[in-house]
Amino acid sequence: MEILVGSLVAGLLIGMLFALIALGLTIIFGMMDIVNFAHGEFLMLGMYTALLTSQASGLDPLLMIPVAGAVGYALGVACYYGFVKFLLRGPMVAQLLGTFGLMLFLRNLALLLFGSEDRTIHSGVLVNRAFDLGMGVVVPATKLAGAVMAVISFAAVWLLMHRTRTGKAMVATALNRQGARYMGISTERMNGLAWGIGAATVTIAGALLVNFWSVTPYVGLLFTMIAFAIVALGGFGSVPGAFFAGLIVGLITEIPGFWDFFTYLTGSSWMAGISMTPFKYTWVYLAYFLIMLIRPRGLFGWKN
Repeated sequence: MEILVGSLVAGLLIGMLFALIALGLTIIFGMMDIVNFAHGEFLMLGMYTALLTSQASGLDPLLMIPVAGAVGYALGVACYYGFVKFLLRGPMVAQLLGTFGLMLFLRNLALLLFGSEDRTIHSGVLVNRAFDLGMGVVVPATKLAGAVMAVISFAAVWLLMHRTRTGKAMVATALNRQGARYMGISTERMNGLAWGIGAATVTIAGALLVNFWSVTPYVGLLFTMIAFAIVALGGFGSVPGAFFAGLIVGLITEIPGFWDFFTYLTGSSWMAGISMTPFKYTWVYLAYFLIMLIRPRGLFGWKN
C-alpha cells in the first residue's frame, strides 16, 4: 500500500508541475492557433535564469522565480513582436517551421553561451528537504513547492481570463478575431500579452524544476513532448483541460510504481522480471498518440 500511495502522491505532484509547463502552450494556441515548438526552450531558459542568477547573487533559487517570470515575459513579448506576428501572415506550414527554427536558434544559443554540460543547484531552502506524510510517503519540498505554485498560477490565469477586462478581451480575440477588432480590441496587443504570459508561466516552471532537475541546452525537448501530450489530452486552448491532463500525465509517469505495487499484490514472477522505469515516458507518448487518433479535440477542447 505504501508503494501505491507514494506513486499516487508523486504522480499528482509532478503532474501539477507538468500542467504548469503546458499552461503557456495552451494559452498561446488558444489565442492564435499556433503551435510553439520553442516552448521547451523557454523552459530551459527559465531553468538557466534561476540557476545563474542564484549563483551570481548568492540568493536562494526560490527567490529567483519572479526574475525568471520577468525574463520569460520579456522573451515572449519580444518573440511575438519581433518574429511571430510576421509568421501569422503566412501559411500554417510557415508558422510551424518558424517556431521550429526559433527552437533550434534558442537551443544553439544556449549551447554557445552555457556549454553542453549538466548543471544543477546544490543548495537552497527547498533542496534536499522533504516532508514525511506517514504511511512511508515522503514528499520532496521542491516538488511540493512546484505543485503549490502551479495551482496558484492556474488560479491567477483563470481569474485574469474571467474576472478582468483584459482577460475578457483576450478570450474575445481567441473566439473571433475580426469581431474583437470591431469592438475596438487591439488584437495585436492581446496576442503579445498571450505570448508574454505563456512564456512567463513556463519560465516560472523552469525556475521550480531546476531545484531538482539538472539543466542542459537539450532539456527542453523532453518537456516539449510532455507539454504537447498534455495539451492534446486536455484540449488545445483549454486552461482547465491542461490542469487535469497534467495530473493524468503525471500519474502515467508513475506507472513503474503502480507496476511494482501490482507485482507485489499478485506475486507474479513474470511481472517481477519486467522493469517499467525505462518506458515511463513511452506511455505518455502512447497516450498522446491515442488521443490524437480517438479524440483530436482532447477531453476539454473548446475550439473547433
